[in-house]
Amino acid sequence: MKGRDFFGTIHHKLIVSCQALEDEPLHGSEMMAKMAQAAKEGGAVAIRSNSAVDVAAIKAQTGLPIIALLKRNYPGSEVFITATLKEVKELLEVKPDVIALDATIRKRPNDEKLKDLVQFIHDESDTLVMADIATIKDAEYAIECGVDMLSTTLSGYTADSPSLVGPDFELVKEVSNISSLPVIAEGRIHTPEQARKMIELGAWSIVVGGAITRPQLITKSFVDGIQGV
Repeated sequence: MKGRDFFGTIHHKLIVSCQALEDEPLHGSEMMAKMAQAAKEGGAVAIRSNSAVDVAAIKAQTGLPIIALLKRNYPGSEVFITATLKEVKELLEVKPDVIALDATIRKRPNDEKLKDLVQFIHDESDTLVMADIATIKDAEYAIECGVDMLSTTLSGYTADSPSLVGPDFELVKEVSNISSLPVIAEGRIHTPEQARKMIELGAWSIVVGGAITRPQLITKSFVDGIQGV
């Protein structure tokens, strides 16, 4: 499922991010595949997932379209979501529908360029490219580099973006106004009401992660909420 079919499938629908890093209790491809299956049964139309092994397991389990990424830290760069060609090649091996890249204007490892990574993905496959952005400047840069869609994933996680407790509604609104590309709202969306507001502001689709798939964070929100009562 690529191109128009993918965008039709996700339009005004929910994408669930199923990720667990090595230090998290639910880490492991088998666990993530089950989490993705639960999301599918709840109505999710696509899954966002970290690492080739998790992507492969989730594809086999659910049959849903997959947005793939690979988080890896590199010295000298703050970019860690599918940062280099090495990660791109690893993900292409499992044939995801979409690859998500950090598309901020920050310096990439090895002085690689976003435009070159986007071009490589388009030349080597029919996989779409999602640009994870934090600001309007990032969005403009990503559009120039030829990405297929924009996601507000990194708002609040870079030095030049606002630090917010909740979702960045304003960024979704602004990016939707300047771009003809689909804008995916992601980041600190905790309630159905917030998700609906994102759609009303122009989001093509919604990605929700921690509020659904990270029980340790969900538990902490309740614990924090009742402290001092």
